[in-house]
Amino acid sequence: MKIAVIGQSLFGQEVYKELRKDGHTIVGVFTIPDKDGKADPLATEAEEDGIAVFKFPRWRVKGQAIPEVVAQYKATGAELNVLPFCSQFIPMEVIDHPKHGSIIYHPSLLPRHRGASAINWTLIHGDEKGGFTVFWADDGLDTGPILLQQECDVEPNDTVNTIYKRFLFPEGVKGTVEAVRQIAQGKAPRITQPQEGATYECIQKKDNAKIDWNQTAEALHNWIRGNDKVPGAWAEVDGQKVTFYGSSLANSGSTVNGQPMEIPGASRPGIVTKAGLVLFGNDGKTLLVKNLQFEDGKMIAAAQYFSSGSSAAVELTEEEKAFAGQMRAVWQSILTNVSQVEDSTDFFKSGATSMDVVRLVEEVKLQASSCQLQNEDIYMNTTFHDFIQMCVRKLRGEDGEEELVVNYVEKDINNMTIRMPHQLFINGEFVNAEGEKIYKSINPNDGTVICDVSLAQISDVDKAVSAAKEAFEEGQWGKMNPRDRGRLIYKLADLMELHQEELATIEAIDSGAVYTLALKTHVGMSIQTFRYFAGWCDKIEGSTIPINQARPNRNLTFTKKEPIGVCAIVIPWNYPLMMLAWKTAACLAAGNTIVLKPAQVTPLTALKFAELAARAGLPKGVINILPGSGALVGQRLSDHPDVRKLGFTGSTEIGKHIMKSCAVSNVKKVSLELGGKSPLIIFSDCDMDKAVRMGMSSVFFNKGENCIAAGRLFVEDTIHDQYVKRVVEEVNKMKIGDPLDRSTDHGPQNHKAHLDKLVEYCQTGVKDGATLICGGKQIQRPVFIDVQDHMYIAKEESFGPVMIISKFKGSEVDDVLRRANASEYGLASGVFTRDISKALYVSERLNAGTVFVNTYNKTDVASPFGGFKQSGFGKDLGKEALNEYLKTKAVTIEY
Repeated sequence: MKIAVIGQSLFGQEVYKELRKDGHTIVGVFTIPDKDGKADPLATEAEEDGIAVFKFPRWRVKGQAIPEVVAQYKATGAELNVLPFCSQFIPMEVIDHPKHGSIIYHPSLLPRHRGASAINWTLIHGDEKGGFTVFWADDGLDTGPILLQQECDVEPNDTVNTIYKRFLFPEGVKGTVEAVRQIAQGKAPRITQPQEGATYECIQKKDNAKIDWNQTAEALHNWIRGNDKVPGAWAEVDGQKVTFYGSSLANSGSTVNGQPMEIPGASRPGIVTKAGLVLFGNDGKTLLVKNLQFEDGKMIAAAQYFSSGSSAAVELTEEEKAFAGQMRAVWQSILTNVSQVEDSTDFFKSGATSMDVVRLVEEVKLQASSCQLQNEDIYMNTTFHDFIQMCVRKLRGEDGEEELVVNYVEKDINNMTIRMPHQLFINGEFVNAEGEKIYKSINPNDGTVICDVSLAQISDVDKAVSAAKEAFEEGQWGKMNPRDRGRLIYKLADLMELHQEELATIEAIDSGAVYTLALKTHVGMSIQTFRYFAGWCDKIEGSTIPINQARPNRNLTFTKKEPIGVCAIVIPWNYPLMMLAWKTAACLAAGNTIVLKPAQVTPLTALKFAELAARAGLPKGVINILPGSGALVGQRLSDHPDVRKLGFTGSTEIGKHIMKSCAVSNVKKVSLELGGKSPLIIFSDCDMDKAVRMGMSSVFFNKGENCIAAGRLFVEDTIHDQYVKRVVEEVNKMKIGDPLDRSTDHGPQNHKAHLDKLVEYCQTGVKDGATLICGGKQIQRPVFIDVQDHMYIAKEESFGPVMIISKFKGSEVDDVLRRANASEYGLASGVFTRDISKALYVSERLNAGTVFVNTYNKTDVASPFGGFKQSGFGKDLGKEALNEYLKTKAVTIEY
């Protein structure tokens, strides 16, 4: 068809481009005159394509069509007028002229919200549904027959900007083009608009956007967000007009601390807090406003309302001066009517528009990808000097973010001063638990109290999940370039390395891990894990898939890997930091946000990690840490409807309960790394020295508090006695004691309740007839022989330093494999032999997620880790771990 496009803006530009792609002939583009020497985007696009462009300042005078304007229009020979976004009044002589008439895009579900401020009023009225209409133009005001409609949900904190970007713009472009397609095919309906539900509201202008404070908090929120960004809801504060932007409904149940702001007419003074300006409705409920703008155009963060002015200017380095020069050139190219950009040049007073803001943000990203600006940053720094100062501070990591406040517990220990956070970490802040609830963290080596730790409550879980959800849906994390996300994760790893001795010391006193082991494994592997997954951030990709359905049409199917959203992570007490790293690093790399519950008995390295994550620059709400009980915090995370994935490492019993709760709540995705009873088969042709050394390690590494610990050793009968003798000799050499003593081989068991279970476990072994050849009541590394398959200790996990040895005949390989696999667990396994054929045969038939051959405990960040059967499902580490925190979307296109 021959089409005349009448409109303006980026929306009009996209409709124009898509109509051309659809094969239509654009015979003319009618748009608005240039502003400050700059053409509208629609005009720019059409002029580049050589299409006739008309820039009429008006179509009518005193209600009458201008004859020469109508004549120029008619000369194009248009068969259809498409008005994708048009701010001018088009006379009926033009509307009715084409063979197919005229269609108009309107951002509401007509007949509701007729008029030019439809999106605003959708939000002001608190509609739960919004959308757009493509209708046939008539001589009424948005009253013509409906051709096409599409609706969407309106979220509680949507603004004009978010609903426009999420739905009205992208789907509106597609819908307008689809409407033209239906007209071309002769299938376009003309549905008379119903009278029921019809509304018309006035155009929202600054004069009528004043806030009426005698309303509920929800009504105030709707009014402010409905006027954000244009024209802006305002009120008089301290004798001047102040405009309010960035409203969200707040949690009215919590106490608000801050400085009061008197607002004439409000039911209560507002409160300026670190999070923004809290406002009260006449129902006592609250809303939070992020930004304020004054009459001179200056915008500030609401939290800074009472600040005494900006800090002193930073002095630029040579490299930063070069960046400033590049930005000055960008400003000059945007502000074409300004002869020279000075430090005092004001972006908006020089004629810049909201479209120019988008361009400037993107130009900064091209010049310095690590400087991620939001539109609000430009509105808050309107002069070139302030703009450069803001960019440089962001590049230096000094971008005006409020200082992290940490109430440390300090201890002089291990030849250093360690500084330990001990509060909950929610939305970028260390805070007390609801009701000031606390519990005591105990040093397992001597039973002394390390410090009081905040004990999370149900309400704290809900706050943390809400913060994580906002960070994922509205914050910087989800929008961040993957490569920049990787840089932040890598920076976090660097900070962990800088604090590795402190982290290892905290791990030693909190979990009983030997300091040197903590330094190498607990902390060292954690750092490696974050570095490994930092590299994956920009390498997550889908695939293209040939499909054969619906021939002879041509089709393209491709997949996208997308983050899941809010993920809960629940970790155990044996490797407090490393288990955090194994799950958190992959989760962050995939683009999710996190609420993590460390084990109640070992919370301190997780809280130190939270501090380092904040200092690395991870945005607020991306990581939240909640020390507390599994029955309360873990259960609430399993049940929470906004949590979309739960990763758990712990016992099989608790894993089953979590899986059930996750299914019942909202069918959230689950990955479980559970218990183990890992078999280690040692053949007579092994390297005896290595088999003894690695066999010891397989059981006693990290005090046996190791999920892949060899729960049962099968030793070939011809070397059994020799092997046992060598093991006992080595066990008796072990030094057990203070984990901070560099000569200590094994520290204390993690906590008393676990030690009591180990004593009972060993007593059961003796009662069943197994022979205890060393160790004893105090669990000084017991070794059992003569263990039969039916015994309790042959089947159940000890999760402690207990060696259990059984004999087998070397001629009966399949029999020992049967015995090794006769378990409901399948986490890890091992085999020692010099015979490569035997090694491959056995490794192929061992039913476990990991098989070690002539080694043990050799995990690596690049190798996937996870079990079979009741040892759980899902993988930590390696590329496969990313799949646990991603969802796959298939897209099929017919062309």
